[in-house]
Amino acid sequence: MDSFSYLSVLISIVLGLGTANLLMGLARIVQLRSRVAMYWPTIAWALTLLVIHVQTWWTMFGLRFVQTWDFVSFSLTLLQPIFLFFLSALIMPDFDRDDALDLKRNYFAHARWFFGIFIALLLASIARTYALAGRLPQSADLAFHVFFGATAFAMMIFRNETLHKLNAILAAVTIATYIALLFMRLQ
Repeated sequence: MDSFSYLSVLISIVLGLGTANLLMGLARIVQLRSRVAMYWPTIAWALTLLVIHVQTWWTMFGLRFVQTWDFVSFSLTLLQPIFLFFLSALIMPDFDRDDALDLKRNYFAHARWFFGIFIALLLASIARTYALAGRLPQSADLAFHVFFGATAFAMMIFRNETLHKLNAILAAVTIATYIALLFMRLQ
């Protein structure tokens, strides 16, 4: 077994946990819909995160060409799925409570942490590329990272509901554009 095959197992497990968390959360929202106060930005972010999980798994295949791994490079690579898992946990409410589930209240209760971890995810992605390739991501990829980081930083600061709703749409459209432009084909 080559080193990438070995290391990709843990990456896939963590990504799978985050994906399962999102899918279970969406299923629980449907199951408990009579107790759930819906808030569409939560659903939009859950679906966007699901796409980001799949896109991350998709792009990790390109790491099979890395010949030499060290612990720091692998740790930076593993940080991305770990941060994605945390994002999946923060966007979904605690379904084990007996009271009504308010998706809007949950969203704003965790918004600063959510967007702070989103920024950490972006920084880990940039650091991983630098650690493995000795350079920053390609200019278009880096531009998307900066854009995502700037919008996440704004969402950490501003609690305006209209901005957060617009950002949920913008994030979905931007991640779709990011994938369409940079990651449509398996590398």
